[in-house]
Amino acid sequence: MLYRLHNNGYQAFLVGGCVRDILLGKKPKDFDVTTDATPEQVKELFRNCRLIGRRFRLAHVVFGREVIEVATFRGHHPVEDENAKEQNLSKQSDHGQLLRDNVFGSIEEDAERRDFTVNAMYYNIADYSIHDFANGMEAVKQRQITMIGDPATRYREDPVRMLRAVRFAVKLGMKISPETAKPMYELAPLMANIPPARLFEEVLKLLLSGQGLETYKLLNEFGLFEQLFPQLTPLLKSQNSRELAFIEQVLMNTDNRINSDMKVTPAFIFAALLWYPLEERCQQHMVEGGLNHFDAFNLALSDVLHRQIQRIMIPKRFTITVREIWQLQQRLPKRYGRRAFQMLEHPKFRAAYDFLLIRGQIEGGELLTLAQWWTDFQNVNPEQRQGMLKILREKEGGGAPKRRSRYRGKKKATQ
Repeated sequence: MLYRLHNNGYQAFLVGGCVRDILLGKKPKDFDVTTDATPEQVKELFRNCRLIGRRFRLAHVVFGREVIEVATFRGHHPVEDENAKEQNLSKQSDHGQLLRDNVFGSIEEDAERRDFTVNAMYYNIADYSIHDFANGMEAVKQRQITMIGDPATRYREDPVRMLRAVRFAVKLGMKISPETAKPMYELAPLMANIPPARLFEEVLKLLLSGQGLETYKLLNEFGLFEQLFPQLTPLLKSQNSRELAFIEQVLMNTDNRINSDMKVTPAFIFAALLWYPLEERCQQHMVEGGLNHFDAFNLALSDVLHRQIQRIMIPKRFTITVREIWQLQQRLPKRYGRRAFQMLEHPKFRAAYDFLLIRGQIEGGELLTLAQWWTDFQNVNPEQRQGMLKILREKEGGGAPKRRSRYRGKKKATQ
């Protein structure tokens, strides 16, 4: 691909994370290409190319299941831009956030427009050299994340850069330089200006990286976690709270699963992060509205999800699973008759059981006893399961299950 661009008279470089990871001795997960060819010119060269994005116009070249992202060199934005044509290329909000960035330029300008010095290294296939415009190699050697340009200005252009600083620091085992870190404490509220759909993808990169617990702690340090999950943060103030212990345990378990090449679902993480806000909201409805627990719980469930979606647009395929995990927490204590066997057949039983198990480990008491009962129930044979249910009925004073008498109705009088 690089050679086709080069052979057609265009400059073509590998750039960013792939170059950085190779220098760090890591295997790159993907390869990004940058060129002086416009997106339309790239599309002319590759039939398997599609153009995406309005805010940042990019070319995606598809090779089977692999997608290589090709970006045109970015240029600087004009200070005064009254030309209508230019307005279609670049646009900034009143806060300085870039709403559109399709001004093209040279490779030197492109390097200045990149976020961190470790991501501004270019591998040139023409002479097999690395072009290092921002001392990225030195940053790799010092293991430091440093912003290119004035950090406050760059964060205002795109507040997601604060999340990226945290993600790269944890992922690469680096420190965020003091001058890069300082504005983040003050500018964290700018995250409210980011579209919720974009934040969903960013949160997955942060918390489902295999280093979610460490990432959470660094996000919290800079006040960024509060911007992502405002309903949860007030419940995490105490270092000894059950809420904090629960979140950290869930993130630790998720990291272990990812690092063991086991599957995880984003729904489980979101269900965990919003569980205690759900409980709190449920109590509010019961106290203030006089609702019974069942109605209060279902109303709170919708409230909490609705509020969270205003900040992070969780796709419906995941919110459905979140709802099921939560609702099954209400059904797991009800084990009489056929209910226990039916529960085992539920497609979301395993996720709900894992959720209950962590709750039990953190809160103890009856919740831990319930979780242990379900653990045992899964591991015994059918005859032993019947015995467990019989013991449960006797222990809780239920005795043998009563048969329902059939209503036969009144006999008609004979005429």
